Amino acid sequence: MIYPATLEDKIGFDRIRRMLKAECMTTLGEQLVDDVSYLTEIETIRFNLGLTWEFVIIRREEDSFEIGFFTDLREPLKSARPQGTWLSEKVLHELRKTLETLSHISGFFKGDRKEKYPYLSAVASEVLQFPDVIQKIKRVFDDEGRMKDNASPELLKIRQTLRQEQQTLSRRIQRVLVKAKTDGLIDSDVSPSVRDGRLVIPVEARNKRKIGGIIHDESATGKTAFIEPAEVVEANNRIRELEIEERREIVKILIELTAHIRPHFDEIGESFHFLGLIDFLRSKSILTGQLNAILPVVKDQQAFDWKEAVHPLLYLSFKREGKQVVPLSLRLNSANRILLISGPNAGGKSVCLKTVGLIQYMLQCGIPVPVHESSEMGIFEDIFIDIGDEQSLDNDLSTYSSHLLNMKHFLKNAGPGSLLLVDEFGTGTEPQIGGAIAESILQHINNTGAYGVLTTHYSNLKHYASQTQGIINGAMMFDQQHLQPLFQLQVGKPGSSYAIEMARKIGIPESVIELASEKVGQETMDFDKHLREILRDKTYWERKRDNIRKKNKQVEDLENTYKEQLQKIKGERSKILDEAKREAARLMDNANATIENTIRKIRESEADKLKTKDARHEFEEQKEQISGNASDDSVIKEMEKLLRRQERKMNKKPSPKAEKKKQGPEKEKINKGDTVRIISRNTFAEVLDIKGTQVDLALGHLRITVKLNELEKVSNREAKRSKKDNYKTSETFRNTDIQNRKLNFRSDIDVRGMRGEEAVRAVMNFVDDAVMVGATHLRILHGTGTGALRQMIREYLNTVEFVDSARDEHVQLGGVGITLVDLSY
Repeated sequence: MIYPATLEDKIGFDRIRRMLKAECMTTLGEQLVDDVSYLTEIETIRFNLGLTWEFVIIRREEDSFEIGFFTDLREPLKSARPQGTWLSEKVLHELRKTLETLSHISGFFKGDRKEKYPYLSAVASEVLQFPDVIQKIKRVFDDEGRMKDNASPELLKIRQTLRQEQQTLSRRIQRVLVKAKTDGLIDSDVSPSVRDGRLVIPVEARNKRKIGGIIHDESATGKTAFIEPAEVVEANNRIRELEIEERREIVKILIELTAHIRPHFDEIGESFHFLGLIDFLRSKSILTGQLNAILPVVKDQQAFDWKEAVHPLLYLSFKREGKQVVPLSLRLNSANRILLISGPNAGGKSVCLKTVGLIQYMLQCGIPVPVHESSEMGIFEDIFIDIGDEQSLDNDLSTYSSHLLNMKHFLKNAGPGSLLLVDEFGTGTEPQIGGAIAESILQHINNTGAYGVLTTHYSNLKHYASQTQGIINGAMMFDQQHLQPLFQLQVGKPGSSYAIEMARKIGIPESVIELASEKVGQETMDFDKHLREILRDKTYWERKRDNIRKKNKQVEDLENTYKEQLQKIKGERSKILDEAKREAARLMDNANATIENTIRKIRESEADKLKTKDARHEFEEQKEQISGNASDDSVIKEMEKLLRRQERKMNKKPSPKAEKKKQGPEKEKINKGDTVRIISRNTFAEVLDIKGTQVDLALGHLRITVKLNELEKVSNREAKRSKKDNYKTSETFRNTDIQNRKLNFRSDIDVRGMRGEEAVRAVMNFVDDAVMVGATHLRILHGTGTGALRQMIREYLNTVEFVDSARDEHVQLGGVGITLVDLSY
């Protein structure tokens, strides 16, 4: 039971409902939002929460899931139920897309995802698919929703005839235009227009009698008349007849297609409910993300244990402002069923109360809530709330009377499964009597076994709660030093209202405050003082406890970290030692190889100083690398000893044979036609002619002269490689040229005013460029004239291999004055 009827407005759930509707894509989803209600069956609640949470996971993790397009078509389907009626082209196109979306979503929950998303898979498995309907619509309509020409043989015949008539009409009206332009009756840039579905010519009003035909319309200023020339009246009539025949055939096809789909109307309508559910779940998942909400543990009991709960609407408001909401932690169980919250005004008592009401209501409506993931939540059969002023002039109710009526309802209907939320319990009348009545009501409610959260300022209720089983005090914390609320709830002790302190902060004269203290009595002042001291001490010791807990946690974390690092160091030490042993063995092998390689180089160079120096330099580098890694100097000493011994041998005077070998082979003679390398440029060229010490060379497209001693003959293999490099260079140039052509290419050309041969030559170059850049659609503007230029261009296009078709432009876009060309490769 929900009480009162305005409960959603009081706790703020009406705003939650509006936010859900704002995220819906369809009226189907919005209708499900309107149908959201307070649930009490735990399995139903878990099912709704499970559906929503699975959709949250899908939005986070599944990139392949797309809701796609779907529309609520229940009304059009309902209208098309009678025989002889039909669904429009638009509705059929939307029906196809909607059924395809339905098929995609249902198919998503098959295979491995069936176990990952059990709730959604269970719902999707019951949804029917309609592949036959989709294919039937596909055979009639293209992907853009236009009816295909071959939807029926008769439609194909009508449309072919219609296109022919339109071409005939275009040619006739072009002839009329040319004559009118020649006679000076219309401007040269005038083109045909359409009025009431008929092709007409815009003519200045002063010349409208000079062109025979029917006047269909005039411009707003009256300066232009739209005339249908007499020569095209019959053609326009024929086109109008064909359009009527076309529409008649389209309706016939739509009736047949609708009749085929009609037996599935009921099943299709049921499938729309699944799509509406998907839309609804999507909106709930979006809200869940905005609230940073989670799926708590839901238990089949009336107790709950909340950690770090935040008011959803306050969280969103603060989030926009970059502020943080102080979280609420609260626990109610069989031992402490009723929480009595006291504390200063504007300290957060009412917010705390509304937080409890809104979060509990959201949960039992199947919406995840913003609490810590370790929180546990129960289920309540009833939620009763008394928040705000229910004063009514119509019913002659005062504020206190309205509170008493609410209390009457609570006393009559509250039970073990009820959750009561009462703000400012007992206020609205004389304090002593009001406090007594409130205490009696609280006692009765406690005896029913109900759960509740109540706020109050009455001291007698705080006393009663501290002495009664089932009721526990709570306080909203207050900073006594700065005299401002902290918005933190502490359970266990009552709170002070800080009335004296707040009056003093606002600036009430001290004499007035002292007089008030005397009137209230020392006992009451002492009680309030003791409350403040208790809260102060509790706050102090709880902070101490939290600091100790944090330090203990830090010490524990450090201990665990050191243990992990020690284990890691031990493992790395063993690994480093093993690696060092392998590295030492490798260095010894490298040292021997380095010595042998250095000796071999010195021997081969026959003690050539430059080459010996280079070999020595390489040896020194290798020695430094080894010395940087090896710990045994004996390897280095042995290397140097062997190298010095070999150098002494090599420093002996070389033999004549070795001297000749040192000079190297003679240069190979260069002849005409050889491929040579220009040494200074490291560039290949071909010998064209030799004149003494001067040689003429072909370098690409250039002819240059170089001295003979600057050239070196190359082998056949190197010559082939040089040609290949030259080819790559030219290929790179060619690719760059094509890229430039693509950037500058335009798919239309204007050859009006050119002579026949000149125009055909321009079109030839235009088509060649189009083939080179891979264009597929061209537009040639040649004008109408006598038609000779159009004929010459068409004859040329018929000879081009890549031209797939050449046709006139639509009559409304230029007709026979423009040729459209389609290319295929």
